[in-house]
Amino acid sequence: MKEARRNHPSRPMTAAFTTADRDDLLAILVEAADTEILPRFARLAPGDVAEKTGPLDLVTVADRAAERRIAAAVARRFPGAAFIGEEAVADDPSRLDRLADARVAIVVDPIDGTFNFAAGLPLFGVMAAVVVDGETIAGIIYDPIGRSHASALKGRGAVHGFLDGRPETAMRVAAPDAVARMHGSVSWTYLPAGIRERVAARMTRLATAYTYRCSAHEYRLVASGACHILVHGKLMPWDHLAGVLIHAEAGGHSAKLDGTPYRPTDRDGCLLLAPDAASWHALREALFGD
Repeated sequence: MKEARRNHPSRPMTAAFTTADRDDLLAILVEAADTEILPRFARLAPGDVAEKTGPLDLVTVADRAAERRIAAAVARRFPGAAFIGEEAVADDPSRLDRLADARVAIVVDPIDGTFNFAAGLPLFGVMAAVVVDGETIAGIIYDPIGRSHASALKGRGAVHGFLDGRPETAMRVAAPDAVARMHGSVSWTYLPAGIRERVAARMTRLATAYTYRCSAHEYRLVASGACHILVHGKLMPWDHLAGVLIHAEAGGHSAKLDGTPYRPTDRDGCLLLAPDAASWHALREALFGD
């Protein structure tokens, strides 16, 4: 797409989320990144960073400012949609319950990869997903540094695009392969005790395993075919809704370990993504099997 539009005329949010709607939501994310995130990148003072649940779970003034700006713009452009933002939920966990009841919800992570952002590492993103009647119908992952995005509309495929006018290109997951030849991000830190130790000991069964501490870029890798597998054990909706849809629309297969699909209201369990159903079962057995 061309440089994202900055004017967002108000229109009620409906189930028919169009490419134009996607462009407008992307424009909101771009504007927030340009005004609230990038000017603060690598310029944070010590008092601009705080812990939430621990030293690896951080929030910065940029996270909060960007989320406020996105929330205000979403309210103007998509009136009536419930806004579920990571930082608002951190301040008031009851806000997350709105996701189960809302006819339409827009779920946002203002800076995914805050740990990297706070360290001055240019590996972070802005994520948004649209949920209608409990189903994710649109997802966007925006990279402010590369000024590019991955996005998907349910049933219409996944695309990668830049803001400089280059044509969007279709995304496609990697071809299935033997377990020993597959690689990807295995975020074992948040897996339940017992499973965590088992998976950590078995990662050598893959070609290699790594983590970027940034779901935004990990999902872009797996949906574009640059890696084969993702494993996550902390199922907060702002981290996964957009990425799981983009991966599915790029041809991939994902499920929780019991084989059930990941849903917007799921908060517990483990999520495994693979190129297809057969490789999902092979990876599940290799990493999690008894």
